[in-house]
Amino acid sequence: MSASETELHAIVAHSIESDPVEALRDALGDILAGLIAAGCGPHNLHEMVWETDRPEAFHLSRHTVELAYRETFAGCRPSIRLVPRSEAGLTIRARHAAAQPLPDTLVDGYGLRELGRQYSPRLQADMKALFRQWSRDGEAFRARHGAADLAYGPGRFETLDLYRPAGATRAPIFVFIHGGYWQASDKVQHAQFAQGLLDAGYAVAMPNYGLAPDTPLETSLVQSVAALNFLVREADALGLDADSLHVSGHSAGGHLAAMALCASDAPPIASALLLSGLYHLNPLGHLPLGRLLGLDDAARAARLSPIAQPRPQATRIAFAVGEGESDAFKAQSAALAATWQTPAPLICPGHHFGMLEGLNGGALLDLALRNAEGS
Repeated sequence: MSASETELHAIVAHSIESDPVEALRDALGDILAGLIAAGCGPHNLHEMVWETDRPEAFHLSRHTVELAYRETFAGCRPSIRLVPRSEAGLTIRARHAAAQPLPDTLVDGYGLRELGRQYSPRLQADMKALFRQWSRDGEAFRARHGAADLAYGPGRFETLDLYRPAGATRAPIFVFIHGGYWQASDKVQHAQFAQGLLDAGYAVAMPNYGLAPDTPLETSLVQSVAALNFLVREADALGLDADSLHVSGHSAGGHLAAMALCASDAPPIASALLLSGLYHLNPLGHLPLGRLLGLDDAARAARLSPIAQPRPQATRIAFAVGEGESDAFKAQSAALAATWQTPAPLICPGHHFGMLEGLNGGALLDLALRNAEGS
């Protein structure tokens, strides 16, 4: 049955927030809640109409608007039509197809519905508040520390923020690659997690990369390696120690960091801290998000999986996961740690997102520093 012949169901959400990002968070969050209540997900969306008295503020060409949309629906984008009106506020009218029965397929011992839950860390109850707080904290930290927004390449997303410790003339480099299922978030939303490493004397670089599905995962990896090479190439000019490069990444960023370790054109990397990453991508190919990313191509998913790569011998590698993670996320880290013959992952307080607080103090920061220093 074609999309035009499929019965569509409506969800309507409103927000009177004056800030466009906050209005989108509220309204899109309510649309997502309606989809979940109907047993659906973002992949069931057919179209949206955004009605507002300020259409220019909500235009998707605005970077902040695009990121706010991706924060809720990642790279899944139906037809979106912006309609000007005189009434204040934002109304979103969404139409979606009904959920379809799932095949009786088992993947790593999970049925497809449970597999989706295992790989959906954003189903935590506090997600809207958490991302709102991350954005505020990141923007405040960035303003307070005067990050240098540097271009490591010509592309729109090929920039990084660099934070240097006070008084340092040749600081070791710690690179943090953000997560977001390769489809969402950015460097500013994670800036606050640089504090602990800055206090320990490290310069912290946080790169952006092109977001999927507009940018293929292969390109995001190339960009991540380009950011590392830029920092090494410009180290003298930036007051950095090119011989002391350390890489970390969280979630999808953990995947990119792990793959960067294996890239033949990456610079020498002294240590890597991989946080709740995705290292075996084939299971994702059975889910809508994986199909959106082209991971239903099993050969491609395998090529993009760190678990299929030889262990990088020249790098000290450590893993960590949140104690509140799903079993599947914990298993991803445990499997790569075993394959690469590194110590078992550190179990940190917090869920998939909350664990990052440990970078500013506690066992996770201690692990990062011990691993970086080789102690």
